Amino acid sequence: MTYAKHRKIIDADSHVIELDDFLERAATKEDKKLLPKMSEQKELPVIQAGLDRGRELFKKRSEDSETMAKFEAALLDNTKSGWNRLGAFDSKERSHALDLFGFQMQWILPTFAFHQVAHVDNIEVLEAGARSLNSAMGKFCASDDRLKAIGYIPLSLGPEISIELMKKGFDDGCYTFMVDTNEPNPNNRSFTHPDFDPIWAYFEKTKVPLVCHVAVNGHYRAVPKSFSNNGKDTLELGGDAPTGELGLMTINSSAEIFLSAMIFDGVFARHPGLKAISMEHGAFWLPSWLKALDYTASLFKRQKNYDQLPSEVAKKHLKVSPFAGEPVGWIIENVGKEMLVFASDYPHPEGTSDPIKKFEAKMENCDESTMEAFYHGNMEELMGISLSE
Repeated sequence: MTYAKHRKIIDADSHVIELDDFLERAATKEDKKLLPKMSEQKELPVIQAGLDRGRELFKKRSEDSETMAKFEAALLDNTKSGWNRLGAFDSKERSHALDLFGFQMQWILPTFAFHQVAHVDNIEVLEAGARSLNSAMGKFCASDDRLKAIGYIPLSLGPEISIELMKKGFDDGCYTFMVDTNEPNPNNRSFTHPDFDPIWAYFEKTKVPLVCHVAVNGHYRAVPKSFSNNGKDTLELGGDAPTGELGLMTINSSAEIFLSAMIFDGVFARHPGLKAISMEHGAFWLPSWLKALDYTASLFKRQKNYDQLPSEVAKKHLKVSPFAGEPVGWIIENVGKEMLVFASDYPHPEGTSDPIKKFEAKMENCDESTMEAFYHGNMEELMGISLSE
C-alpha cells in the first residue's frame, strides 16, 4: 500500500536537491560560460561532504536491492540529509519515490540551483542563469507526466526578457514559474505597475498560476539584522526555513505585501483569469489578512471604488499551502475550504516526516468534501484539470 492509501493527492510543493553540475548539464555552451558555481552562492551553502555522500548512497541503491529497500522503508525519514533521500536528484528514482507516495502529481521546485543564479547583480548572468535553471528543471521532470517542473522568472529583468524566458521555459518543459515578490528593478517600478501587465497577461493566456515561494523575494528581510544581536544563540530549522522565532513569525510578510499590492493595484482585476499560489509561507496569517484587506478597503472607499471586496478577490485567485502542524481546520473555518492545498516539501529536511498525519491531526472536524478540496480539488481548480478525466 502507498503512503497516500485511499487518498487522491496533488503535492503542491516539493523539490529537487541538485548536484553541483545540475545547471551545467542543461545550459547552452554560451550560457555555461556565464554561470556562477553552485558552491559560490552563500544564501544556502552547499556542504560538499553531504553532496559526495549523496552520490555515494545513490550508487549503492542503484547496485544493491537491499540498500534500496532500506531507503524505501525510510521514505518519510526527514532526519536524513536532503541529498540522501530517495529521488532527491535523480529523476528516474524520483518517479519511484512518487510511486511509493501514491500521489497523483507532484510539483518540483529547485533548491540550491535557484540560489546559484538568483543573487547576482549582472543582468546577463541572471538571464543566462534563469534560462539554464528552467531548462534543467524541465529535463528533470521530462520522463514522468506526474512531475511538474516549476522554473524561475526574475521580474527585475523587465517584461520583454521575462516573457522570452517564459516562452523558452515552456518549450524546455516547465509547467509554470516562481516570480520575485520584492526584488527591486532598475526603474524602481512595482511589479504591479501597468508596464508589467504583459507578464501577467502571458500567465493568464497560458493558463498557469504564478508561484510565490519562500526565499524568492530578492534581498527583502522582514526582521532587521539588529534583532539577531540579542545575546542568545541563533535557532535554526535548516534548509530554506528562516532563522529564529521572528523569522518564522514573519515568513509570510514578503508574499503578503506582494499579493496585497496585486489586489489593491488592480492586477487581478485587469487579468481576471490570472491565478497565484503561495508556497512555504504558511497559512496562519490568512484569516487576519483577509479581514485586513477588507478593512483597509473600507477606509479608502471614498477615494477608490472597489468592484469586489478584496477578500473575495483573494479567494478567487489565490491558493496557499500551509505548514503541516498548523491549525488547518481552524484556518479553513475562517477562510473557507477553497484556499488551502496540500504540500509535502519533500525532500527538504524542514518538511515533516509524516505530513498527512500532521495535517489530519488538525483537521478532525473537516468533512470529506473539505478533505478532498485540500488534497486535490483546489489544485485541480488552480490548474484547470480534473483527475477523474
